[in-house]
Amino acid sequence: MEIRNNETKIIFDEKKLSFAFQKGEGCVWKWEESYAPCLECEEGNLFFADAREIRHEAYHTGTGDGILSTYRGFAGKAGETGYEFQTLVWVEAATGEVYCEWIPVKEEGLTVKKVFWPGPMEFREEREDWYTLLTQRQGMLIPNTWQTALKPLAFDGFFGTAGAYMPWFAQVKGREGYLAICTTPWNGGYQAQHPAGGGYTSVSLRFEPSLGRMDYRRIAKYIFLDDCDYNDICKAYREYVDEQGRLRTLEEKALRNPSVNRLIGCAFLHKGIKTFVQPDSEFFDPENPDKNNHLTTFAEREREIRQFHELGVEKLYLHLDGWAEPGYDNRHPDYGPACEAAGGWEAMKSLADTMHEYGYLFGIHDQYRDYYLSAPSFDENLACRLPDGSIPGHRRWAGGPQSYLCATQAPYFVKRNFEELKRQGISLDCAYLDVFTCNEGDECDNPMHRMTRRDCYEERCRCFEYLLKNGILPSSEEVNDWAVPSQVFCHYAPQEFMMHEPGTPKQGLPVPLYNLVYHDCVIQPWMMDKVSEKEDYMLYALLNGGAPYLVRDAAYPNIDGAFDTGVAMSREEQIARTRIVCAFHEKVGKCEMVRHEFVDGNPRVQKTTFSNGDSVCVDFEKLTYEIMDVEGK
Repeated sequence: MEIRNNETKIIFDEKKLSFAFQKGEGCVWKWEESYAPCLECEEGNLFFADAREIRHEAYHTGTGDGILSTYRGFAGKAGETGYEFQTLVWVEAATGEVYCEWIPVKEEGLTVKKVFWPGPMEFREEREDWYTLLTQRQGMLIPNTWQTALKPLAFDGFFGTAGAYMPWFAQVKGREGYLAICTTPWNGGYQAQHPAGGGYTSVSLRFEPSLGRMDYRRIAKYIFLDDCDYNDICKAYREYVDEQGRLRTLEEKALRNPSVNRLIGCAFLHKGIKTFVQPDSEFFDPENPDKNNHLTTFAEREREIRQFHELGVEKLYLHLDGWAEPGYDNRHPDYGPACEAAGGWEAMKSLADTMHEYGYLFGIHDQYRDYYLSAPSFDENLACRLPDGSIPGHRRWAGGPQSYLCATQAPYFVKRNFEELKRQGISLDCAYLDVFTCNEGDECDNPMHRMTRRDCYEERCRCFEYLLKNGILPSSEEVNDWAVPSQVFCHYAPQEFMMHEPGTPKQGLPVPLYNLVYHDCVIQPWMMDKVSEKEDYMLYALLNGGAPYLVRDAAYPNIDGAFDTGVAMSREEQIARTRIVCAFHEKVGKCEMVRHEFVDGNPRVQKTTFSNGDSVCVDFEKLTYEIMDVEGK
């Protein structure tokens, strides 16, 4: 079968249930020869071709043309079932873009866990100018000739996590490419393979259930570009989110909370007060008790702030961990009062007042997902419950055994806790709600507060919005597409290689895909470690037009990109380096990143240009940089 509309052609092989696409006279993008669409079920894996009844028909509407396929009757454990679904692949007449829709019709007799459809594109040719773009963390460009194998993706490539800051991937052959956008990303993800030695990259979508059912149609949108590079692909996605009304810039957020302008150009300081690792935590070290517990008073932190001011730090943001009595990552969401052994509420207020005396910004770490069994108000009825009635949990972090707080309840706890901080006279400029933008959305099947993943993301944004409404800039661990309208800044949005021990081979070329879409929407601080004489993270901070970390004291050793290695620097040298990055961030922090490039095709020399005309060129070989204004000076 063949369908044409607006210069786009769909070719369907009814025997293989495989599609191919072509725009104009461009290259044909076809699914891998070995691919067969399938369902992963509790009853066993089933292929689309296993359906007892399969029917295909041309599909025509006032907006486009396509092919509608119906699959009915699959074998289950108790014999043939009535399970039925449809696929609709069609071309939009107005744009020539292709939509692939998987539509559940009758969910009886099978328990579907994953739908692997649409298929991966054939992408086997050993050419450097054939490359794949993955949105794992800040972004990766994998040429087909790349020698290092791709490791398992963070969060298994689930959209809405660190494994996919944005719900899309893309592939480019020379100057022709496609952008695949999951427009229903809440229960979807991608899988990718790239072998050691290179030769090909395979990447494709999957869809997963919501509360045990597929429940609603799942949609992938393909945009085919006949003359593009990765910059053009990112800008095509930016146009898409702008069309959806989800492109909310820092300029817009500053109208609601002018403190956004004060945060731009700040050096970031990450410090803690109290650490207490419970004996039943996986992090507890019985052989080294000093690692389990330590305390720094608020007064000591206040003296550090005064020292930074004396050393000439003009703009500073303090992110304070472990400020409450239980200690870091303990007893959430019942986090309080201020740590008595560190000086209590009075000393915490004095620290905040000192920050404001110098014009600095003050913020705290907080948590509304990890739901600790030790919390005085813990109620199993408020924890996330799976459709089988179980309540998931673990005991990895410092606070020991925990479940997950249903996000429908999080806004109430946020309001309760921040009203208490206000009553104690603690004036906050910022607040960090941990893990919201890093971890997948949760689901809850408790009938009192049933919640889908999509609902979960909305509830997390409600927490951010409450803070904004009360003059507090909201932050979370990383960044994510769904959070852009409400999130102001993050803990970091690193390149994937930064999360591994220095010296680990890179799995692709680090490229700022997220920033090419959202640089002017969310403030991102960058690690500033000079990890060796051959690698300096300061160059990435400049290249990305980000804010710098002056000091980043890790809450847990050797995870989340915090490694006890690197070149030691004096406090004066740290300040001098951050001053350079702060000055550049001051200029471009609210600007769109309009282009990233490998200078003369050399990946060791990279340049970014911003919408105000400023640019920066970094040389990763020589460990040098050059900042130029709009006139090239």
